[in-house]
Amino acid sequence: MIRILIIDDDVDFCELIAERLIPEGFELDAVHRGDKGVEIALAGTYDIILLDVMLPEVNGFDVLRLIREQSATPVLMLTARGDDIDRIVGLEMGADDYLPKPFNPRELIARIRAVLRRVRPLSHTGAKTPSEHLSVGDIVIDQRKRTASCGGVPLELTPGEFGILEVLVKRVDEVVSRDELSNIVLGRNLNAFDRSIDVHVSNLRKKLGPDLNGDDRIRAIRAVGYVLTAPPSEMGK
Repeated sequence: MIRILIIDDDVDFCELIAERLIPEGFELDAVHRGDKGVEIALAGTYDIILLDVMLPEVNGFDVLRLIREQSATPVLMLTARGDDIDRIVGLEMGADDYLPKPFNPRELIARIRAVLRRVRPLSHTGAKTPSEHLSVGDIVIDQRKRTASCGGVPLELTPGEFGILEVLVKRVDEVVSRDELSNIVLGRNLNAFDRSIDVHVSNLRKKLGPDLNGDDRIRAIRAVGYVLTAPPSEMGK
């Protein structure tokens, strides 16, 4: 059973979410304070955390920061409707996705399942096991363990960042559109104002660091998407 922790100070809202998620096969725990949410998130074994930005005393961003210091559990931020700044800040701090309130519970369920597919891509019946390792230059990905390293140094990636890196490594030297990355990695279409992919790529660039020439390993192709370029030594292989 999929275990979910929701950290939100609105008790009625949490009860409503529980009514919708439990019949779908999810197990839900609710916490209404940020500090307590951090404690339970780090002590428990949850598959995903739903985290409200607008929490009293310890806000959602601080909760996310404290969780990310010790845990890679996927976090889906619940933000105020239309507040782009909250969404961008959450993604930059390591959230995997966001959903603006109010939302349709069916969309929440779809987002949760999309995040979990990224984290556990081999969990469905009949899934074909991929080649265990992928590499481009000094970037190495272990698809089975869902881990990556660069220059021999392990990378602490969120599921979204890992998913983008995996796609770009598989399609090295090929421009992958933002829309395609969103569909593959986030499980949804982008709207005109959605910067989720851009923020994930920005975070990923920082973690990878520059190549030997001091350039970004992942290049943006204006109005199209992104490309990971193989080092010169690998060209023509």
